[in-house]
Amino acid sequence: MKFAEHLLAHITPEWRKQYIHYEEMKALLYHAVEQAPSSEVVDPEVIARFQAQFDEQWFQYCEKELVKINTFYNEKLSEASRKYANLRSELDSLRQQEEEESGGVVGGLRKRRAKAVQFFGGKKEPLRKMQDLKLAFSEFYLSLILLQNYQNLNYTGFRKILKKHDKLLSNSSGAKWKTDKVESAGFHTNKEIDKLIHETESTVTSELEGGNRPKAMKRLRVPPLGDQQSPWTTFKVGLFSGAFMILLVAVVLSAIFHRGTRDDWRIVFRLYRGPLLLVLFIFLMGVNVYGWRSSGVNHVLIFELDPRNHLSEQHLMEMAAIFGVVWTLSVLSFLYSNALSIPPYANPLALVIILVVFMVNPTKTFRHEARFWLLNVLGHIIAAPFFHVEFAHFWLADQLNSLVPALNDFQYLICFYATAEGNFDAAGDASRCVDKNWMIRPFVACLPAWFRFMQCLRRYRDTKEAFPHLVNAVKYSTTFFVVLFSALNSYYRDTHTGMELNTFFFLWIAASVISSCYAYIWDIKMDWGLFDSNAGDNTFLREEIVYSSPGYYYFAVVEDFVLRFGWALSLSLTEMGYIHGDLMISILAPLEVFRRFVWNFFRLENEHLNNCGKFRAVRDISVAPLDASDQIQILRMMDEPDGVTNRRIKKKVPKGKKNVDQRILLEGDTTDDPDN
Repeated sequence: MKFAEHLLAHITPEWRKQYIHYEEMKALLYHAVEQAPSSEVVDPEVIARFQAQFDEQWFQYCEKELVKINTFYNEKLSEASRKYANLRSELDSLRQQEEEESGGVVGGLRKRRAKAVQFFGGKKEPLRKMQDLKLAFSEFYLSLILLQNYQNLNYTGFRKILKKHDKLLSNSSGAKWKTDKVESAGFHTNKEIDKLIHETESTVTSELEGGNRPKAMKRLRVPPLGDQQSPWTTFKVGLFSGAFMILLVAVVLSAIFHRGTRDDWRIVFRLYRGPLLLVLFIFLMGVNVYGWRSSGVNHVLIFELDPRNHLSEQHLMEMAAIFGVVWTLSVLSFLYSNALSIPPYANPLALVIILVVFMVNPTKTFRHEARFWLLNVLGHIIAAPFFHVEFAHFWLADQLNSLVPALNDFQYLICFYATAEGNFDAAGDASRCVDKNWMIRPFVACLPAWFRFMQCLRRYRDTKEAFPHLVNAVKYSTTFFVVLFSALNSYYRDTHTGMELNTFFFLWIAASVISSCYAYIWDIKMDWGLFDSNAGDNTFLREEIVYSSPGYYYFAVVEDFVLRFGWALSLSLTEMGYIHGDLMISILAPLEVFRRFVWNFFRLENEHLNNCGKFRAVRDISVAPLDASDQIQILRMMDEPDGVTNRRIKKKVPKGKKNVDQRILLEGDTTDDPDN
């Protein structure tokens, strides 16, 4: 692998601008070679003068890079030293507290009281703090490894680019500059990082793991940088994806074959549509993770995941493929239930039971950590007013807003089997859990918006900032009016005949227009940070973009608008009787999941750019409790109004001078005219 590719694969995304600009420096060298006068037509003195002029500018550029790297390395090293001192102080305080509580008669009384408190449901504070301390040391160790990697990559970059300089220009000034400058540079000669790594390993081994070094190193294990997926995982993704594709074709052909033999297709759609939407969502989530990882968006840090143990894109795609296979087998079993002597409507119920059992399985199997992380986040979402809201909480609540059709389908499934009276052979009335439960379905449809509404109020309570939290809460409250007027319109539709106007119909249209416009503007301006006044060359976008082409952003802006107003097409076609409402939902629901999939790319990118301005590359696990001002500051950092204001503002460069520093004295008066 070429070093440029190696560097790109191993850099810490949040520090991207602080690494050696290897590609730019290499481009400058090749450009110098192209512009150099030929030895066949000019005197050696001309060539020597050209090289001297280029070297003067070249080594000024190298000096600037060296100062940048030295400064950043020293800042991060000082920060690491302070962090280690704080962790060490916390550990010593905890040990002293434990010794005081375990010694003498008073210590014995305290120990009994602690056991009594624990028995009656209280927290065992030292144990909790010990676990937090272990996690803090683990994250701190990861930050040290990243800094050590930064040190090694930059030294290697200088060594290789200076060697390339000497090779291309046929002189030894690069080697001399390396000896004089790089070899004595602080980021290379300072070995304090190695000492901190060794001390951290020793502290965790002796103080936190009772002298068990293998156990300590397992806790401190850093995932290999640029680690590839195991061949076994790749094989399973291919196997189950292929099986799903084949079985899906079999489902389509079988459905066509059975088209004239059943009259309960509306019920079948409602029972199977929700699980299929979840399968699609998980698969697209895997594509999101792949896009974030390949573009350097640190989703692991943003979601506060364990960098040593989290789901990769292949794990998510594997899970989606397996669930897809189970879904297709259930549908095929339903279609051929008579031949298999299975009650038809036992199949959808069995499918949902399998999904629920997988999710709540208490054993440490089948992605236990990921499943219970998800359950924990869902619990915080449901109890939004009572807990601090973190990024993962409101991000997942936003995903639920795009899965409302799936939630309504699960409500329908529960109602269907609750009123089936044990009869799994026939469906009965297709409208019994829709028209007769006209109040329950709107309630379920409002739940995701309610969760986000309450989260916004909680964020306002914690930060006392009306903008953006109360303004965002108003956005979600518009959903309540859309659902309310839609339900009232459906309920009173039969009471209006002929040319008589239904007031609730027009209120529904008005609420939908306001809600869609509000949500679209918020998506573009607040969630994605686009239409920034300092966008520069990225017209209508923002100053800095992560993804390779501006075209992706323009597509997302148009796509989000079209799908935000997809309800208008649905309303037109269903009201005029061209298409049934259930079929329209089956078309629009996957499109809404796709819209959220696109939204995820740019929402995480915007959050990532916020974090890049702070150069935070690992989780900052604080053992000491936060005071109110710290909490407010942390929450405020998550809510920069335009998404990128806290990053360093680049100096505006005139358009004609954009590439002036890439052509260092190589044109015009830099050399003598060969003809003279």
